[in-house]
Amino acid sequence: MVESSNGSCIPTDGTVYSSRKNVCSLSISPTEAYIAIVGSKKIERLHRAAQQLEGLKLLEINSTAEGGGVAEILYSSIPLLNALGVEVEWKVIQGSKEYFECTKNLHNLLQGMEGDFTPEMERIYTDNLAENVAADVIDYRPDVVMIHDPQPLGLVRWLRQTGQTWLWRCHIDIEEEAVVANPSLWEFVTGWAEHYDAAIFSAAHYIVTKWPLPKFIIPPFIDPLSEKNRELTQDEIDGVLDKYQIDPGVPIIAQVGRFDPWKGIDRTVAVFRRVREEKRCQLILAGALAADDPEGERILANLYEETKNDDDIRVLNLSLANRLENHREVNAIQRAASVVMQPSTREGFGLVITEALWKGKPVIAADVGAIPLQIRDGDTGYFYETPYETAEKVLYLLENPGAAEAIGEMGQRYVKEHFLLPDRLADQLLAINMTVNGIVYKEICPDCIISFHPWFKLHKRRI
Repeated sequence: MVESSNGSCIPTDGTVYSSRKNVCSLSISPTEAYIAIVGSKKIERLHRAAQQLEGLKLLEINSTAEGGGVAEILYSSIPLLNALGVEVEWKVIQGSKEYFECTKNLHNLLQGMEGDFTPEMERIYTDNLAENVAADVIDYRPDVVMIHDPQPLGLVRWLRQTGQTWLWRCHIDIEEEAVVANPSLWEFVTGWAEHYDAAIFSAAHYIVTKWPLPKFIIPPFIDPLSEKNRELTQDEIDGVLDKYQIDPGVPIIAQVGRFDPWKGIDRTVAVFRRVREEKRCQLILAGALAADDPEGERILANLYEETKNDDDIRVLNLSLANRLENHREVNAIQRAASVVMQPSTREGFGLVITEALWKGKPVIAADVGAIPLQIRDGDTGYFYETPYETAEKVLYLLENPGAAEAIGEMGQRYVKEHFLLPDRLADQLLAINMTVNGIVYKEICPDCIISFHPWFKLHKRRI
């Protein structure tokens, strides 16, 4: 099977990848290609973990095949799992604009935004999932179902069959105290979550401790050999800059990612304008509109309006029509940047930070969510403070390329150690094995927490 010529996988019935249906074969490098990056021992660990589940039928479900960190993870992990002998399929749920507005609101409430999850929102959510059930979103009998994020969370109550294992993978910056303090939200989400066999969180402080089921801590990861992260030639980088009329001779400050109210784009613009008062530079704000994020269009429109008279700021809505081209352009913009910004106000993990660190770029990101698991202030990057203080850091990096290179190298080494595909995918396989085979069983150890990553106290991660 060959991936479509433009690198895009647009599902019709929700199927993004299925060897059983001969649908959209995503490509992946052979595991041997990763040995030069992570070493043979980590590849052997991955193979051993996969051998324990050989022939297992795994179905992964999320809400979009285009844009966002979950899809980014699945692009590489799905074909690699199949190559390792796990029969994995990938489907996305279908939804109306009204539904995705509802789930984006749910997402925001889970991250601590004030407000109520109303009966009308519950109706919209439930009715849309019922339509997916009626349309046979699961049209065969997998052994394990992995549900990603809140959008398809409720499918378990309709579709779980006897003998199946269901896991929920929460990628967002969930705020347990805020959720518990919101009775309608707590009752709604817990009513679905309690039907799962286990849950997976990106960091220890995201765990919802009051849910009576085993919990795993597995950070997200990037594929170092994917189109978004592979080494590019200078000609490839220059070609992307030329396409968007970006002057490679002027230092670039860049922020890449969803056009989302939590991403702190206004902070980046404020920092850039202070830096430009002292040194000539340009700002690139590059992102895309994900199908499950209706807020993106509003954020993008506001950005266009706010920056329309500033020739040094380029807002790029990168097309998703050709996935591989999109990833190559993101790769080139990150590699061309002198400094990468991500001053989010909330952040589930921040794979764009991981990507930039992997490329050896100095990153300035906010001290929120799981970002401190990646950024050690003054070591692998810097924390955002005020626009003035952060502008001083950016100026220092622009005027001291040796220091910028050194901090970039530290960040790259840290990503290599903790956040690459082979390690974290092995963790996921081990978590599945432990759940399927009853090593962790919700009736016996509902409060169990198994961490596949060093459980740092975040205040000790700051220098």
